[in-house]
Amino acid sequence: MINIIQEHNLEPAAARAAAEQVAEKLAREFDLTCNWQGDVLRFERSGVEGELTLAPRQAQMQIKLGFLYGAFAPAIQSKVEEKMRKVFGAA
Repeated sequence: MINIIQEHNLEPAAARAAAEQVAEKLAREFDLTCNWQGDVLRFERSGVEGELTLAPRQAQMQIKLGFLYGAFAPAIQSKVEEKMRKVFGAA
């Protein structure tokens, strides 16, 4: 399980746009399907599922990797952390 928390100072609409940027990158790289359920962006494909939850001043990404993707967890976590830092900005 990958769990990333990124602080932000964005208004709700800007935070949602930032979350969509992260989701688009993940969708392209891992062929994921994404959909919003309130303030939670859920994504999945065979072997990967997770969600990005938006809260005031914080975005939290949780990713569950299946067996085949588990070996790549450190690289995936590093990429996602970097992208979240870029789009949500340093708090």
